[in-house]
Amino acid sequence: MTRRTFLGATGSAVYGRTEALGQAGSRPPNIVFLMTDNHRWNLLGCAGNDIIQTPNIDRLAERGVQFSNTFCTTSICAATRASILTGEYRREHRYTFTMPPMSVQRMDRSYPALLKAGGYRTGFVGKLGVEVDPRAPARMFDFYRRRIASSTRNPYYRRAVDGTVKHLTEINGDDAVEFIRTSSADQPFCLSVSFSAPHPEDDNIEQYIYDKSHEDLYRDTVIPPPPVADDGYFRQLPGFIQVSMNRQRWFRRFDTPQKYQIMMKGMYRLITGVDVQVGRIVAELERQGFADNTVVIFTGDNGIMIGEQGLTGIWLMYEGSIRKPLIVADPRIDRSRHGSVVEQMALSFDCPVTMLDLANLPVPGQMRGRSLVPLLRGENVDWRDDFFYEHLYERETIPKSEGVRTEKFKYVRYFERNPVFEQLFDLEADPDEVSNLVDEPTLAPVLHALRARCDELRDSVGGPYVRGM
Repeated sequence: MTRRTFLGATGSAVYGRTEALGQAGSRPPNIVFLMTDNHRWNLLGCAGNDIIQTPNIDRLAERGVQFSNTFCTTSICAATRASILTGEYRREHRYTFTMPPMSVQRMDRSYPALLKAGGYRTGFVGKLGVEVDPRAPARMFDFYRRRIASSTRNPYYRRAVDGTVKHLTEINGDDAVEFIRTSSADQPFCLSVSFSAPHPEDDNIEQYIYDKSHEDLYRDTVIPPPPVADDGYFRQLPGFIQVSMNRQRWFRRFDTPQKYQIMMKGMYRLITGVDVQVGRIVAELERQGFADNTVVIFTGDNGIMIGEQGLTGIWLMYEGSIRKPLIVADPRIDRSRHGSVVEQMALSFDCPVTMLDLANLPVPGQMRGRSLVPLLRGENVDWRDDFFYEHLYERETIPKSEGVRTEKFKYVRYFERNPVFEQLFDLEADPDEVSNLVDEPTLAPVLHALRARCDELRDSVGGPYVRGM
């Protein structure tokens, strides 16, 4: 197995900066960074889903580059959003739910703060997903409209500035359009729009609270369940996963075929609602004359399991949980690259490095990602062939885990179990991750190598877990 260490390869400090895609000395591009919440990689038309309606996002893929193997390194919104802001692993930035707010000093090294210091007008709309020192937002953003939908206390339907009641996704679109309209051709801008959709209202029995204007969408459609949703697959799981929050949430959403259809159609409608706002944002860029010099990046924070092996939610290292969409539409790239699909593995914290590279700004040493610009161009570059995953959230019903995903294998260990529980999946032969091969004698060398690789990567970002980390 080839080992190509990328941890420690921190942006420009190791790999060198990529030249801007535009002409030397040209105005830096505007950047629009769009992010959804709990969005699986395959819930887009351009990703091969022939049911969901996402024409505006699909058009971004048609005129840009789609990264078909994109992953988060911790599947929980607080930690992964902190990683996207800072370019760091969870063990390094140490932020998740229940942790103290992120400091001004750390936020001064976030991508929006660095872009702002580099001359960009910066804006934020939607779900920040992390708590920060109260002084930090003004240092990060010139325009700040933080709004979240996650529960009945923070609902999707709410009163907008104009006094009307709207769905939050539409309000996010209103705020994004306002930022674009108030921007100037004299200053480059970076707008980050973080939709709450398709995250559910967790304590609402209906869960997926979509815009009622989309009520008729998918009404007569049957959404097929995952191929490994039968109860027999659930019974093969270890007991601690059977009683985990991934199973508890399954009862809320998918424990009957009828409920599965209701919930999935709600999720699809939320995603289509985002797509409508993406269309509004792109149209406003065109209306204001910004489109020819604006890079649009579309991604998610993490994925979500939708009934595979009787589970739902995030947290675990299964593909449904960690794999997410990523599209980069740069109008300056050669037309021969339009509609390209890149198969190399991209990670959450490649996005901030890419944005800084596009802006021709230095990438700080703590950022773990790599610029995607060479892959946008179609260059043949030496790239990562594995990555480290960690989940350290302190909750009894969410087992902590860490592991390594390569192009062929996935190794997972639940390190607080006694004895440690391990999983080994051959992703080529078993893409649904059903057959745990950890006791397969012929794969003992692979298991041994991945254990060592997991240790190596873990130790490069902070070492073994210590409570409170």
